[in-house]
This record gives sequence, structure tokens and C-alpha cells, in this order.
Amino acid sequence: MVTGHNRVFGCAANLLRGKKCVFCGSFKVNRTRRGYVKCRKCSKQKSLAKLRREIAILQGFYQQVPAYRLAHDLAVDAKVISRVYQRLRAAIFHVAELEAMESKLSGEIELDEAYFGGRRKGQRGRGAAGKSVVFGLLERDGRVYTKVVENVSAETLMTHIRANARKGSVYYTDAFKGYQSLKRYGKHHTVNHTKRFVDRRTKNHINGIEGFWSFGKHILYNYRGVSKYYFPMYLKEIEYRFNHRRDNLFKLFLHTFFGYVSP
Repeated sequence: MVTGHNRVFGCAANLLRGKKCVFCGSFKVNRTRRGYVKCRKCSKQKSLAKLRREIAILQGFYQQVPAYRLAHDLAVDAKVISRVYQRLRAAIFHVAELEAMESKLSGEIELDEAYFGGRRKGQRGRGAAGKSVVFGLLERDGRVYTKVVENVSAETLMTHIRANARKGSVYYTDAFKGYQSLKRYGKHHTVNHTKRFVDRRTKNHINGIEGFWSFGKHILYNYRGVSKYYFPMYLKEIEYRFNHRRDNLFKLFLHTFFGYVSP
């Protein structure tokens, strides 16, 4: 994973100085009298003050700063912060789905469901009321794919497995009956969580996907509650962060938001 403040945010240096076009990456730009950066190549222009503000907001997004707190730090209306955050999350949602469509998961894959949200305490796990149900597939030492689902029936689970995993892969699940037909699609190993989390004899486990659920819930905790309407976008953001954990995420966020970033 990219470390170091200058190394992470250095890709925005020329944009912040108004020396590079945010739309096409050209250095052939002019500063206008009214404070805009105009590109001589693509003819597009943008207010430098607005560009700097948006980049500062994207830095806050990268650092997972809640909108209300970043609004105070930057002395900007919280609605402005929220608009940028939601616009980026919507773009990330589509990028993450496109990435999943381009390449199915393969090899050793862990499968599990998780339950997010809910205003009141009650039953945990399957059957919990008022929670969003999420199905996840995690490729060991690789990527993860998540989807908000209406239920965890065998038909629903197999639909998403066939769409996002290669046939003939090795699958690891708990003993939930919804996975019983999985053996027709590849090798299927189970671990009975009522007895143990790692099978001592076979070493079967789904600790990877369960670790991802913990990672996701830790991120969501910072926001002190997310509505069901926006939850799928937050979930895809978490998926995207995980899948690109070895990349410069801030650079990717710039590219997703503006459509271009310095190489």
C-alpha cells in the first residue's frame, strides 16, 4: 500500500498549482483574469479555487473524514462536502461493478453473508430484523465482491456465484444449507461454526471474508449510521478500497472524480 503523505497526494501538485488540465492532462494551460485554468488543447476550463476545494474534499474522503467534520475543518458548507462525497461514491459504485464484470473471481473463494445496520438490538446473523443483507465472495489473497441482496435463498446465492465466480473454483463456506448445491459448480469445503471456526483436520475456514466484514463495519462506524438508500454505495466504496489496497487510492479517486489524473 502507498505510504507517505507526499507520495500519496503528490499526483495533485500540478493541478493545485494550475499548471495542468484536470480534464485531459495537458500542460498547455493558461490562467485567466477571473481565476480560471483554461486548457488550450481540450478548450475546457475550471475555476482554480473550486478545483482546489474539490481536491481538498477528496483528500478528506481518502482519509475517511465524515462530511460534517470536514465541513468544519475547511469552513465549507456541509452540503457541498456531501455532494462531492456522494458524486464520488456513485462513480465508484459503477467502476467497481465494471471491474467485477471484466474479471470473475477464481481459485480459492470464500463465501459468506453479513448483516449491516438496524436501529434496535436483537437477533444477530440470519433472521436479524431491520438489517441490510449483504452477500460476499472473497478470492484469497485477491479481490472481493459484495452485493446487497433481498434474501439468502439458495437460488439468490447461486445466481450471484455464477455471475461473479469461475466454474471449477474451490469454494469455502459455513454449513448454511443455502450452499448445498454449490458442489455442482466446483469443489466445496465447509466449516461448522457451531463447533469451530477453523477445521483442525482440513484447515477449512472463511476467516478472510469475515475479516472483510469487520473491516467494512469499522469504516461505517465512523459515519454513525447510513441510510438504506445510500448503503449500497458505501458498501461498494469499502469493496473498492479493499480491492485497491495496494494502489494509490487518492490517485484513483482523482481519476474517478475528474476523469484524469497525472501519471
